Amino acid sequence: MAAPASAPSCPFPSWRQPDPPPWAPESCDPHNGRAPTAGFPATPRESHDGRRGFGGPRRGAPTAVRAAGARRRVRAGRLRRAGPGVRRRRGSQRRRDGTEPSHMHYALDENYFRGYEWWLMKEAKKRNPNIILMGLPWSFPGWLGKGFNWPYVNLQLTAYYIMTWIVGAKHYHDLDIDYIGIWNERSFDINYIKVLRRMLNYQGLDRVKIIASDNLWEPISASMLLDSELLKVIDVIGAHYPGTYTVKDAKLTKKKLWSSEDFSTLNSDVGAGCLGRILNQNYVNGYMTATIAWNLVASYYEQLPYGRCGLMTAQEPWSGHYEVESPIWVSAHTTQFTQPGWYYLKTVGHLEKGGSYVALTDGLGNLTIIVETMSHKQSACIRPFLPYFNVSHQFATFVLKGSFSEIPELQVWYTKLGKPSERYLFKQLDSLWLLDSSSTFTLELQEDEIFTLTTLTVGRKGSYPLPPKSEPFPQIYEDDFDVDYPFFSEAPNFADQTGVFEYFMNIEDPGEHRFTLRQVLNQRPITWAADAYNTISIIGDYKWSNLTVRCDVYIETPEKGGVFIAGRVNKGGILIRSARGVFFWIFANGTYRVTGDLAGWVIYALGHVDVTAKKWYTLTLIIKGQLSSGMLNGKTVWKNIPVSFPKNGWAAIGTHSFEFAQFDNFHVEATR
Repeated sequence: MAAPASAPSCPFPSWRQPDPPPWAPESCDPHNGRAPTAGFPATPRESHDGRRGFGGPRRGAPTAVRAAGARRRVRAGRLRRAGPGVRRRRGSQRRRDGTEPSHMHYALDENYFRGYEWWLMKEAKKRNPNIILMGLPWSFPGWLGKGFNWPYVNLQLTAYYIMTWIVGAKHYHDLDIDYIGIWNERSFDINYIKVLRRMLNYQGLDRVKIIASDNLWEPISASMLLDSELLKVIDVIGAHYPGTYTVKDAKLTKKKLWSSEDFSTLNSDVGAGCLGRILNQNYVNGYMTATIAWNLVASYYEQLPYGRCGLMTAQEPWSGHYEVESPIWVSAHTTQFTQPGWYYLKTVGHLEKGGSYVALTDGLGNLTIIVETMSHKQSACIRPFLPYFNVSHQFATFVLKGSFSEIPELQVWYTKLGKPSERYLFKQLDSLWLLDSSSTFTLELQEDEIFTLTTLTVGRKGSYPLPPKSEPFPQIYEDDFDVDYPFFSEAPNFADQTGVFEYFMNIEDPGEHRFTLRQVLNQRPITWAADAYNTISIIGDYKWSNLTVRCDVYIETPEKGGVFIAGRVNKGGILIRSARGVFFWIFANGTYRVTGDLAGWVIYALGHVDVTAKKWYTLTLIIKGQLSSGMLNGKTVWKNIPVSFPKNGWAAIGTHSFEFAQFDNFHVEATR
């Protein structure tokens, strides 16, 4: 493409003064002819499987546009279905930032009301009945492993466990699960995938599709090419963080290709640029028809791994504060103007001076074109490494052909990332009229811009109330867990990092401790990450330094059982195994211990106390400056032990192993 001349003065409404609009009919082409063009005939190539996340407060329809480079033609292709805003169940226990409860803690246990996922899926369906739901285990209950950290010991049993979750979703919540995965970023078992397909079919769940292997493109793609039955039972090949590229074997399978987990990037404008780039280029470079962003909403303590890596942020339930971040509006450029089942046109590609464009149609005359010019510095995702590329000022001419040439008008939506003075998020511009321009128009493109041009008129940025003011976690906080019929199974503000802490009705104690919080796992899960061998739930403000933690505790396991309260806990999520802090433990064998870490390697003090199982005790931990003290039932057990590290962290409760234990009357007073 020749170097662009300066833009002429065009008699069109200006939307970014004092510059002219970035599009114009050919008569305003600064080259007095044509910029390099892309043509959009009305033949679809392959269909859109959906994008992860919600396109802002209002969902919309698709648009089609063409972008520059060289002339392109469109060919017909296969339909690819998936879903915008696919919600993924996180399996039994461990994930990146904590745990979520399984529907089957034990072999004979079934409960389809634990956790928040059921509620979240139903709320998503209320807003978009066509949203597609997908399940993916990140870990499995320990009983499936029969003593091994491996879910494929009994293939039938594991398939049964997955099948019951799908059936329970429908029976108890009227939720249809559309896709099911194998094991997040871990090994797959070919025979298990086949067993799972047969079991789903036997239960009348033929419509539930299988995606594999939610890891790398290989070895699953090669395995499918070598095994005709495996090729038949897998509907989608899903790769995580593919860097917009696929591999030859995956394409040879002729299966749907998805980026089944992507993004995971701080939701700043750089994160928005990352999302804008991969939403287009995952298809342009890798023929992936779905991009699923991890995660939807950053609603976990910010200092946990991957803090603020959601499309938006809502991490203060105590204040109600939330922030609608720029990735929400970047995703809206695609999700408001496309639907599952739309077709990608073959006319997609890269712009000559950097950036990319895609075009989609519903096959009924509607067209959506999405153009992005994200620069390298504005679009680096957290992974994988992004090789350097350059984006510069350019013009791109688009020509609508075939039935698209009869389109009279395109709606225009625009985002500009970067400097606050130049920043726009999902701004609707003046419509583009095509009747007098031979269905041809030119875009003037700067770096870090996104344009959506569409026949659909349903786009809307929407509005939302001014969020409450951000507030730190309350310095004085208490919870007696006295809830007769809890809406959720977990107590508010506690964030389980290993184990599962649930509201519990203690029918053996009609008095003060009738309602408690109970750790309910008695076996270490089949883990996804390097889980701790203890259970722990954190709470509070990571900046807390001086604090007093008090809690009633009840050990249920004789002789070997143990519980703790803690302060200044400095790690969580996938790093929980190495968490430091001040931990005050008591054990059913009549001993206590004070440690500087969860694993118990750093021992500050130990000794004997009058403690046994099946009895309530009150533990108090006091940390002030570089000294700490502990009390049992109001009597000092240890005093003024030096604790120089860490300087701050969360409060926590937990157990010595995966064992039953109860907690009540939790109270914390803290200062930063």
